[in-house]
Amino acid sequence: MPITFRCYRTCTNQSFDCGGGKNMDSTSVGFIGGGRIVRIILTGWEKAGSMPERVIVSDPNPAALAALKERFPAIEVAGDDNARPASADIVVLGLHPPAVGAVLPAIAPALRSEALLVSLAPKWKIAGIAGGLGGRRAIVRMIPNAPATVGSGYNPVAFSDGVTPEQRRQFERVFGTLGEMPEVAEEKLEAYAVLTAMGPTYFWFQWYELLDLARSFGLTDAEAKEGLAAMVEGALRTMKSPDLTPDAVIDLVPVRPIAAGEEAIREIYRTNLTGLYRKLAE
Repeated sequence: MPITFRCYRTCTNQSFDCGGGKNMDSTSVGFIGGGRIVRIILTGWEKAGSMPERVIVSDPNPAALAALKERFPAIEVAGDDNARPASADIVVLGLHPPAVGAVLPAIAPALRSEALLVSLAPKWKIAGIAGGLGGRRAIVRMIPNAPATVGSGYNPVAFSDGVTPEQRRQFERVFGTLGEMPEVAEEKLEAYAVLTAMGPTYFWFQWYELLDLARSFGLTDAEAKEGLAAMVEGALRTMKSPDLTPDAVIDLVPVRPIAAGEEAIREIYRTNLTGLYRKLAE
């Protein structure tokens, strides 16, 4: 299926092509943390032809930085020197929540007054981030998800009051090719972390299993993938129909081969995801 690149709000800067063209913006982006989500974002930019002119990444793990440098030779790696990426125009915290607290006061002296800080971590509210930075207010929280790697992300965002209109436009220019970025209430970001950020992991292993079975039943790889993609897209559109209740949707197909296991699956969702959400939201 073709990938559609959608920009958040509008693309008014003439140097930026919303269709995935080259971004000639001279914005520098610094990543503190060089893990999986940074690789996803860099891959999304690369596929869209919108890699920022300068990207600096720090991480205490030399192997992680070496792997990123090999994959994206144009980036700069800073070892565990967080001050280098913290001096960029946009500074991205790509850290797990437990690591954020110690990093904030350490990078505060290196942050430029006009820089925008983007946090990808759940749990850490804007007020807490600002407090850790000594009151800094130009902050964006974003909860990205893995489909951003192919420009089809669903990446909800919340802005602090201190983000200026120009900083918003700058943020949109840089991150817009990764997919949709709806602005939401900050208190809903943890719910989105469970629903959209982690959501693909609830289904991908099942879809790969269906592909394996379909191939074993005689479909080609291309036929299986096309059929699965069309089925998933159609099923979701059916769920969104205002004319159908959940019971009516489920009743559309009379044969449900795994019906005997449905309640066990529901219980896994309720137990595991409710526990996860409470941990993130506390």
